[in-house]
Amino acid sequence: MSNQKKRNFQIEAFKHRVVVDPKYADKTWKVLEHAIREIYNHNASGLSFEELYRNAYNMVLHKFGEKLYSGLVTTMTSHLKDISKSIEAAQGDSFLEELNRKWNDHNKALQMIRDILMYMDRTYIPSTHKTPVHELGLNLWRDNIIHSAKIQTRLLNTLLELVHRERTGEVIDRGLMRNIIKMLMDLGSSVYQVDFEDPFLEISAEFYRGESQKFIECCDCGDYLKKAEKRLFEEIERVTHYLDGKSEVKITNVVEKEMIANHMFRLVHMENSGLVHMLLDDKYEDLGRMYTLFRRVPNGLSLIRDVMTSHLRKTGKQLVTDPERLKDPVEFVQRLLDEKDKYDSVINSAFSNDKTFQNALNSSFEYFINLNARSPEFISLFVDDKLRKGLKGVSEEDVEVILDKVMMLFRYLQEKDVFEKYYKQHLAKRLLSGKTVSDDAERSLIVKLKTECGYQFTSKLEGMFTDMKTSQDTMQGFYAAHPELGDGPTLVVQVLTTGSWPTQPSVTCNLPAEMSILCEKFRSYYLGTHTGRRLSWQTNMGTADIKATFGKGQKHELNVSTYQMCVLMLFNSADHLRYKEIEQATEIPAPDLKRCLQSMACVKGKNVLRKEPMSKDIGEEDAFCVNDKFTSKFYKVKIGTVVAQKESEPEKQETRQRVEEDRKPQIEAAIVRIMKSRRVLDHNNIITEVTKQLQSRFLANPTEIKKRIESLIERDFLERDSSDRKLYRYLA
Repeated sequence: MSNQKKRNFQIEAFKHRVVVDPKYADKTWKVLEHAIREIYNHNASGLSFEELYRNAYNMVLHKFGEKLYSGLVTTMTSHLKDISKSIEAAQGDSFLEELNRKWNDHNKALQMIRDILMYMDRTYIPSTHKTPVHELGLNLWRDNIIHSAKIQTRLLNTLLELVHRERTGEVIDRGLMRNIIKMLMDLGSSVYQVDFEDPFLEISAEFYRGESQKFIECCDCGDYLKKAEKRLFEEIERVTHYLDGKSEVKITNVVEKEMIANHMFRLVHMENSGLVHMLLDDKYEDLGRMYTLFRRVPNGLSLIRDVMTSHLRKTGKQLVTDPERLKDPVEFVQRLLDEKDKYDSVINSAFSNDKTFQNALNSSFEYFINLNARSPEFISLFVDDKLRKGLKGVSEEDVEVILDKVMMLFRYLQEKDVFEKYYKQHLAKRLLSGKTVSDDAERSLIVKLKTECGYQFTSKLEGMFTDMKTSQDTMQGFYAAHPELGDGPTLVVQVLTTGSWPTQPSVTCNLPAEMSILCEKFRSYYLGTHTGRRLSWQTNMGTADIKATFGKGQKHELNVSTYQMCVLMLFNSADHLRYKEIEQATEIPAPDLKRCLQSMACVKGKNVLRKEPMSKDIGEEDAFCVNDKFTSKFYKVKIGTVVAQKESEPEKQETRQRVEEDRKPQIEAAIVRIMKSRRVLDHNNIITEVTKQLQSRFLANPTEIKKRIESLIERDFLERDSSDRKLYRYLA
């Protein structure tokens, strides 16, 4: 086996040469050419596609692919030239219809021709890098029909004319337009773009430039925006009906530029109808439309925002500096809240709750609310008014809404410590006079302040509530220890911790004998149960209920202040008293005494005393007696004194001074905290850090910070660097 030789097999080519008829290619091509013409003439039904396919197949197989391909080009070109003439001959509206009809015919014919020449398409064309049959058919249509000298310009003008007619309100055949535009797109994106889209955009810009100019001269801002919006929607709709989807961005850009961007300054500032006018007249729909349109153009929203901010700051400044408005603090704050509500509503419903607009609104409010140094006081007075009487009959949810609004204004304040000072004073008066509408509402606001500013801010306010509760228990203990006091006058004492309550000057006042005895008994009881404490009476803060009998035996119960009680009790032992005598007997300070006599002798319906001579002001020579003719339809009569209202100038100065004093230790504590962690720091950085640390309570004054640094250097907490005077070191 192994000795046998290996045999090698070789396959040789077929020796017999196939002879092809020299006229084979011409004959076959004639058959195919005839078939192509028949297809174009709609006579394809009589053709045998199988035979035609075999003929085309054999021509390629026998290396006559080039003849087949060039013959196809020649035949199609010749046919398309004839079609071109029939399209050119079409008149008026039938021009596009004829073009559309011939295009559809060409596409059907092309499909059949491609089927016949499929073998050439798959083998010959890829190997010779020629254009495939279908694409060739489109290119020949483009070159012989669309780019024909007599059709190209006419087609563009016809299409643009139809768009123009539609823009001016005429109804056009959108189906036909869609077919023609689709044809341009099928011929390649560059054909659609160069032959239609570019001129379309150019002429559209011209159209909208002219139209916007015409509109802006004759329309107000609201109407103009409606027209611009309508045009924008029309163009978007036009794209969906018969243009290429990619054209939407381009045509909307044209409308936005010509109708909005080029006129936005004029629109926003338009007299009697621009942005400010819309804001003043609550034109939410117009504002929403302006926002939607302007957000489509560069810097559109920032323009609206800047104009709104400048208007808001201007009106806000007028509001907080108008002397008339400052006369009523409650009305002043209500106006601020109304203004905030209004702009919140505008931003919410017209400006899509845009955060940048919300930030602009907040910064504007913070700007103008702090222009008025009395804003903290007025906000506290507003709360005082609401919690005294303004929230009667209001549901818990609504109370929360009002308190949240107050907190919102509070956040804008730079001097939160000033608000705290006033709030403490007003809360004290409410608690002591029992005039608060709801303890829950009071506590709810304190919780909100605590959340906002921390425990330190509200610890004293919470202490005030604790004192009120403890005082109730103390009084029960006092009366339990003195059962013999059941028949005489009743005493209710509130014992207040000095540190928690606003400091009040201790004013002497001679109480009636009956009350003095009771007060002494309470003092003995209290100091007996609590060691190491001192009591001082704040007679200027108390109230009294006294029973009075007038001329014709008419009886009333009068609710008065402690001072008023001291004055009225004098008339039990005298018919007439002069001002000087009253002052001597009671030792009430003159301003308080005058105010107290004024409220009892000069207020209609509350005039339990009569004054000689009759006048609105109290003079030192005036004489007083009980008004026998006093009548009231109520048994209980409240004789008010001037309640928490704006401070007088001296009181304001005093409060300011107290605030400044309270700030000193806070500034020093901040400096020490910073220097302890940083050890060495220059002057400017200390100022920045301290301001930053204290901004949640107040805006620290750089001059005051400098004074506190000097004070700390004197007390050896800090020292100056020997080489650089602006550098400070912390001394442990």
